[in-house]
Amino acid sequence: MKNANNTSESESFADLLAESFAENSRIEGSVVKGKVISIENDVAVVDVGLKSEGRISIKEFNSLGNEITINAGDLVDVYIEKIEGRNGDTVLSREKAKREEAWTILEVAHDKQEKVNGVIFGKVKGGFTVDLEGATAFLPGSQVDIRPIKDLSTIMGGPQSFMILKMDRKRGNIVVSRRAVLEESRAEAKSELVSTLGEGKVLNGIVKNITDYGAFIDLGGVDGLLHVTDIAWKRVLHPSEVLKLGDTITVQIIKFNSETQRISLGMKQLQDDPWNSIDDKYPIGSKTKGRITNITDYGAFVELDEGIEGLVHITEISWTKKNIHPGKIVSTSEQVEVMILDIEESKRRISLGLKQCVENPWEAFNNKYSVGSELEGEIKNITDFGIFIEASEQIDGLVHLSDISWEGNTEEMLNKFKKGDQVKTKILDISVENERISLGIKQLEADPFADSSLKLKRGNIITCVVEDVHEQGLDVEISDGVKGFIRKSELSRDREEQRPDRFAKGDKVDAQITNVDKKSRKIALSIKAREILEEKKAMKDYGSSDSGATLGDILGVALNVDKKK
Repeated sequence: MKNANNTSESESFADLLAESFAENSRIEGSVVKGKVISIENDVAVVDVGLKSEGRISIKEFNSLGNEITINAGDLVDVYIEKIEGRNGDTVLSREKAKREEAWTILEVAHDKQEKVNGVIFGKVKGGFTVDLEGATAFLPGSQVDIRPIKDLSTIMGGPQSFMILKMDRKRGNIVVSRRAVLEESRAEAKSELVSTLGEGKVLNGIVKNITDYGAFIDLGGVDGLLHVTDIAWKRVLHPSEVLKLGDTITVQIIKFNSETQRISLGMKQLQDDPWNSIDDKYPIGSKTKGRITNITDYGAFVELDEGIEGLVHITEISWTKKNIHPGKIVSTSEQVEVMILDIEESKRRISLGLKQCVENPWEAFNNKYSVGSELEGEIKNITDFGIFIEASEQIDGLVHLSDISWEGNTEEMLNKFKKGDQVKTKILDISVENERISLGIKQLEADPFADSSLKLKRGNIITCVVEDVHEQGLDVEISDGVKGFIRKSELSRDREEQRPDRFAKGDKVDAQITNVDKKSRKIALSIKAREILEEKKAMKDYGSSDSGATLGDILGVALNVDKKK
């Protein structure tokens, strides 16, 4: 009987114990109301109606961004982790209670696609951590803002709105987006903003993107294009010279299409146009100073004032340095003095001259020397057509091939000179307009042909020496430096005797001058003409064929008379 009683008591105890465990299992993991009994050394003692009180660190009662105080007697929601812990106390958690509460609220917001409030409190790989009133969420870097944020401190620590992209309670994962909230607000602001826009309106915007041709400006919900030519009155090669991403700038709407919502913006339009009254500020012919901003193959651009640039064409850079790149004469950012040559206000063009601000070396040479005066200089260059000789420090004069020597082969004469030689010359011509100086070497001596040609007249019979025999005729020397030519057909009256090979170099021949060409310096001679002339003279002096004498008889008499003489 006793054994039966013991067995019954054991079964009853087991049932009670199982019931107790089941009850504890139901309570553990739940959120209940508790009363703060006391605060002891930064620990709150909380009674939740169980055998023992629980102890929670004061820190768990603080929320990011909001300092919360806890006092004895306060009722708070707590999470029961364990009925009896290692020390026999009830293990409670305020943070888990807040998390459970937050998850419930967040699930409702997620289902309704409502915004939730939170605080960004930490940075992790790929993004940030967000406190959603007790629940921790992940904010990807791509979902932080519409545009890149330079200073992250501006978004840390303060309450903000987020949209829940996805959540998994079992795994404890929540992903949120700040960008979605901003885009929604942006869309609302855009609609309101567009209704107020119009050409001429001035407003502030943020530089959103920079390209080669301009910058896109966020006007607060709608973007506008600020073209590079509308940034400033001065030349801007690239928008990045003036603008940076994230800059807040003031712009004016210069064009607005309400249908396409395309907006063209300008910055320079908010400033006075420096081209107004340009003629008064820069009279043609006046000199001014400027800074070289750009160098091209065809010239150099000079900034005269903010927004005012002029072009020094390559032909107006130097009096003497021709056909070389402007970059070899001037450099970017160099301060230079220029002359105003021309202004086209309608085209916003100013033609400038650099060389006009220094002495013209051609005019200086013309003032110093006159045609006919002698000049000695160094040979700077030798070409197929002549010799360039230094006329001054900056300019050269040309001795043309034809002005090297009165006689001989001019090409052979050219070979006698070499670069660096000092040569005496005579100034033949000075052309300031054409920037040309003509020099001569042969002119230092008298022209032998000129002296001889005064004595050599058409019809004269002279004795000359054969210099060369060729198929076309004879080259002869009349006197020093004076040459002549007898054509093959002029070698004899008798056609059979018109053979150049009858003559040899060094032979003396008598011929009649048939032509004197001073320009080409050529004298034409004829043996045939001399023979005819002599025949006519003999006929006149010694008889006529009409008298019965033959031509041979008359010539024979003439020859005999000449012999006797």
